[in-house]
Amino acid sequence: MTSVLTSQKEPGQCADGRRSALLVVAAGVSAALHVAKLAPAIPLLRTELGLSLLQAGFLLSAVQMASMLLGATMGLFADQWGLRRCLLIGLGLLVVSSTLGPAVHEARFMLFLRALEGVGFLLVFMPCAGLIRQLVSAHDLPFMLGVFGICMPLATALALLGGPLLLPLMWWPQWWWLMAALSAAMAMAILTGVPSDAARARLAGLAAASGATVSKASRPGWAQGLGALRLTLTSAGPWLVALTFAFYASQWQAVMGFLPSIYASSELGVVLKAVLTALAAAANIVGNLAAGALLQRGVPAARVLAWGFVCMAVGAWLTFEAFWTLPAALRYAALLGFSMMGGLIPGSLFSLAVRLAPGENAISTTVGWMTQCSALGQFAGPPLVGWVAGLAGGWQWTWAVTGGCCLVGLLLSQRIARRLAMS
Repeated sequence: MTSVLTSQKEPGQCADGRRSALLVVAAGVSAALHVAKLAPAIPLLRTELGLSLLQAGFLLSAVQMASMLLGATMGLFADQWGLRRCLLIGLGLLVVSSTLGPAVHEARFMLFLRALEGVGFLLVFMPCAGLIRQLVSAHDLPFMLGVFGICMPLATALALLGGPLLLPLMWWPQWWWLMAALSAAMAMAILTGVPSDAARARLAGLAAASGATVSKASRPGWAQGLGALRLTLTSAGPWLVALTFAFYASQWQAVMGFLPSIYASSELGVVLKAVLTALAAAANIVGNLAAGALLQRGVPAARVLAWGFVCMAVGAWLTFEAFWTLPAALRYAALLGFSMMGGLIPGSLFSLAVRLAPGENAISTTVGWMTQCSALGQFAGPPLVGWVAGLAGGWQWTWAVTGGCCLVGLLLSQRIARRLAMS
């Protein structure tokens, strides 16, 4: 695989690269929608398939199993197969599994399809950061990686808003097929709008001939690839970004995942609950974009991470504390701050993953390891928050769990700052 980083590009080439990079981001959003599509459909699935709460919980977590077990390994496959090819294979897998889903009337097979969707999501998500790096200039890279960070919150917001509004009109099989159609459309867009691996290699040659600065790295063989995987797992940089992502994702997923349950006892209407929940998830997008802009302006990434963790801790405390009575509007504003300022964290970490990867050919494995640890955090965070809420008889001590995660995140941010200073 040839990786291109040019310091000089023609204006048209830069614009084409940004358009292609935005298509890659859109592909990430379409893949993330398959992760998020289940939550609003659970009541319908339980009615039609007779699922228990335990089975529904396993369906929710099954899509994370692939990320928990195979993240770094899938990153290795992305490097071996080629970044665009890997992304297209993942989209194809999502189309097939989501198309077959409505034909299933057995919980075990649906569980298998959810796990298969998890593999497809990984195959799409892993190569995105490396592909964006090859498509845009070094100047645009921090911002575009911040844009890439919106994939999960945007997909979550779209699913939480669209599900309650569309499912009563189309039922869940059509919801599944809609997601399959979106992924099929994205595959066609990637085929036509993102240069192939060979085309990017030719562009690299042209850039070198014109005097631009070009960084090349050939696609490694399997032995070299396994060496890159071993180097990733034995280097401090990938561990730092991966653990930081885990402590961020665990608390954000827990709060967003339980938000419908928290609002269930309120007297708000169904549509208003859906809008408020989706808006809370969508607020995270603002933080991701702000992180990209701040990094592009030279603000140290570790400082942006620290801002994110501090604001998440304060936001969660104001949202859930029970020491004094606060207006509901103020608590919701604090929740929006929790989600929005938390978006500074993934927006920074994707940029840091590129910088702290132990080599050019280890970017996908580094992002894979980061995603693997993130999935572990998302898998562990909600049960921990639920257990604390059960012991406390309510959600008033949720801030203690999130605050602990933020404290660890701050310590990891300091370690990242020291490592960047040494490099």
